[in-house]
Amino acid sequence: MRAVIQRVTEASVRVDGEVVGALDIAPGGYGLVALVGVTHDDTPESAAVLADKIWRLRIFGGHDGGPERAAADVDAPILVISQFTLYANTAKGRRPSWNAAAPGPVAEPLVDAVAAALREAGAQVATGRFGAHMEVDLVNDGPVTILLEV
Repeated sequence: MRAVIQRVTEASVRVDGEVVGALDIAPGGYGLVALVGVTHDDTPESAAVLADKIWRLRIFGGHDGGPERAAADVDAPILVISQFTLYANTAKGRRPSWNAAAPGPVAEPLVDAVAAALREAGAQVATGRFGAHMEVDLVNDGPVTILLEV
Protein backbone atom coordinates (compact mmCIF):
# COMPACT_ATOMS: atom_id res chain seq x y z
CA MET A 1 0.00 0.00 0.00
CA ARG A 2 1.02 3.55 -0.66
CA ALA A 3 -0.23 6.77 0.82
CA VAL A 4 0.52 10.41 0.18
CA ILE A 5 0.06 12.28 3.45
CA GLN A 6 -0.48 16.03 3.48
CA ARG A 7 -0.63 18.21 6.58
CA VAL A 8 -3.54 20.58 6.07
CA THR A 9 -5.40 23.44 7.70
CA GLU A 10 -8.61 22.57 5.84
CA ALA A 11 -9.81 19.82 3.52
CA SER A 12 -12.97 18.45 1.95
CA VAL A 13 -14.01 16.18 -0.89
CA ARG A 14 -17.04 16.56 -3.16
CA VAL A 15 -18.85 14.16 -5.47
CA ASP A 16 -21.30 15.65 -7.97
CA GLY A 17 -21.14 18.97 -6.12
CA GLU A 18 -22.03 17.41 -2.74
CA VAL A 19 -19.52 17.42 0.12
CA VAL A 20 -19.12 13.77 1.11
CA GLY A 21 -16.21 14.23 3.52
CA ALA A 22 -14.69 17.20 5.33
CA LEU A 23 -12.30 17.76 8.19
CA ASP A 24 -13.48 19.60 11.28
CA ILE A 25 -10.31 21.47 12.22
CA ALA A 26 -10.25 23.97 15.07
CA PRO A 27 -8.93 27.46 14.22
CA GLY A 28 -5.14 27.33 14.27
CA GLY A 29 -5.23 23.53 14.15
CA TYR A 30 -4.19 20.93 11.62
CA GLY A 31 -5.40 17.74 10.04
CA LEU A 32 -4.16 15.21 7.52
CA VAL A 33 -5.27 14.16 4.07
CA ALA A 34 -4.29 10.58 3.27
CA LEU A 35 -4.50 9.58 -0.40
CA VAL A 36 -4.38 5.77 -0.27
CA GLY A 37 -3.43 3.41 -3.11
CA VAL A 38 -3.70 -0.37 -3.07
CA THR A 39 -1.77 -2.93 -5.11
CA HIS A 40 -2.50 -6.61 -5.76
CA ASP A 41 -0.64 -8.19 -2.85
CA ASP A 42 -1.85 -5.84 -0.11
CA THR A 43 -3.65 -7.36 2.86
CA PRO A 44 -5.71 -6.25 5.86
CA GLU A 45 -2.45 -6.44 7.83
CA SER A 46 -0.78 -3.93 5.50
CA ALA A 47 -3.83 -1.67 5.91
CA ALA A 48 -3.40 -1.81 9.69
CA VAL A 49 0.33 -1.04 9.44
CA LEU A 50 -0.34 1.89 7.11
CA ALA A 51 -3.03 3.29 9.41
CA ASP A 52 -0.65 3.09 12.38
CA LYS A 53 2.07 4.90 10.42
CA ILE A 54 -0.34 7.65 9.44
CA TRP A 55 -1.63 8.04 13.01
CA ARG A 56 1.83 8.08 14.61
CA LEU A 57 3.83 10.01 11.99
CA ARG A 58 5.37 12.97 13.83
CA ILE A 59 4.82 15.84 11.39
CA PHE A 60 3.18 18.42 13.67
CA GLY A 61 5.32 20.97 15.49
CA GLY A 62 9.08 20.75 15.67
CA HIS A 63 9.66 23.59 13.19
CA ASP A 64 9.20 26.17 15.96
CA GLY A 65 11.50 24.50 18.46
CA GLY A 66 8.61 22.70 20.16
CA PRO A 67 8.21 18.95 20.31
CA GLU A 68 7.39 16.94 17.21
CA ARG A 69 3.94 15.43 17.49
CA ALA A 70 1.79 12.95 15.64
CA ALA A 71 -1.89 13.11 14.71
CA ALA A 72 -2.40 10.78 17.68
CA ASP A 73 -0.87 13.38 20.00
CA VAL A 74 -2.87 16.37 18.78
CA ASP A 75 -6.14 14.62 17.83
CA ALA A 76 -5.77 15.73 14.22
CA PRO A 77 -8.67 14.62 12.02
CA ILE A 78 -7.84 12.61 8.90
CA LEU A 79 -9.49 12.61 5.48
CA VAL A 80 -8.91 9.23 3.76
CA ILE A 81 -9.37 9.17 -0.02
CA SER A 82 -8.80 6.22 -2.35
CA GLN A 83 -6.21 7.00 -5.04
CA PHE A 84 -5.47 4.21 -7.53
CA THR A 85 -3.25 6.58 -9.53
CA LEU A 86 -0.54 6.20 -6.87
CA TYR A 87 0.29 2.96 -8.67
CA ALA A 88 0.68 4.52 -12.11
CA ASN A 89 3.56 3.07 -14.13
CA THR A 90 5.05 5.74 -16.39
CA ALA A 91 8.19 3.85 -17.44
CA LYS A 92 7.12 3.52 -21.09
CA GLY A 93 5.69 6.16 -23.34
CA ARG A 94 3.38 8.92 -22.24
CA ARG A 95 0.32 6.94 -21.20
CA PRO A 96 0.37 5.64 -17.62
CA SER A 97 -0.36 1.99 -17.01
CA TRP A 98 -2.60 1.13 -14.07
CA ASN A 99 -1.68 -2.59 -13.98
CA ALA A 100 -0.11 -2.34 -10.52
CA ALA A 101 -3.29 -0.88 -8.97
CA ALA A 102 -5.58 -3.43 -7.39
CA PRO A 103 -9.08 -3.70 -8.89
CA GLY A 104 -11.99 -2.15 -7.00
CA PRO A 105 -13.24 -5.35 -5.32
CA VAL A 106 -9.76 -5.82 -3.80
CA ALA A 107 -8.92 -2.18 -3.14
CA GLU A 108 -12.16 -0.85 -1.65
CA PRO A 109 -12.21 -3.08 1.46
CA LEU A 110 -8.54 -2.29 2.13
CA VAL A 111 -9.05 1.49 1.89
CA ASP A 112 -12.03 1.02 4.21
CA ALA A 113 -9.78 -1.01 6.53
CA VAL A 114 -7.31 1.89 6.75
CA ALA A 115 -10.13 4.26 7.73
CA ALA A 116 -11.53 1.73 10.22
CA ALA A 117 -8.12 1.15 11.84
CA LEU A 118 -7.64 4.90 12.21
CA ARG A 119 -11.07 5.21 13.84
CA GLU A 120 -10.27 2.30 16.14
CA ALA A 121 -7.06 4.08 17.17
CA GLY A 122 -9.11 7.14 18.12
CA ALA A 123 -8.96 9.31 15.01
CA GLN A 124 -11.82 11.40 13.70
CA VAL A 125 -11.96 10.16 10.09
CA ALA A 126 -13.77 11.50 7.04
CA THR A 127 -13.67 9.73 3.68
CA GLY A 128 -14.22 10.22 0.01
CA ARG A 129 -16.43 7.91 -2.05
CA PHE A 130 -14.64 4.91 -3.56
CA GLY A 131 -14.74 4.75 -7.35
CA ALA A 132 -16.37 8.17 -7.74
CA HIS A 133 -14.96 11.16 -9.56
CA MET A 134 -13.98 13.33 -6.60
CA GLU A 135 -12.98 16.96 -6.26
CA VAL A 136 -10.61 17.47 -3.34
CA ASP A 137 -10.11 20.89 -1.80
CA LEU A 138 -7.31 21.36 0.68
CA VAL A 139 -4.86 23.87 2.07
CA ASN A 140 -1.51 22.15 2.48
CA ASP A 141 0.36 23.56 5.46
CA GLY A 142 4.12 23.99 5.18
CA PRO A 143 3.84 22.49 2.60
CA VAL A 144 4.24 19.09 4.19
CA THR A 145 3.69 16.13 1.84
CA ILE A 146 5.08 12.67 2.61
CA LEU A 147 4.96 9.39 0.71
CA LEU A 148 4.45 6.29 2.86
CA GLU A 149 4.76 2.73 1.60
CA VAL A 150 4.17 -0.51 3.47
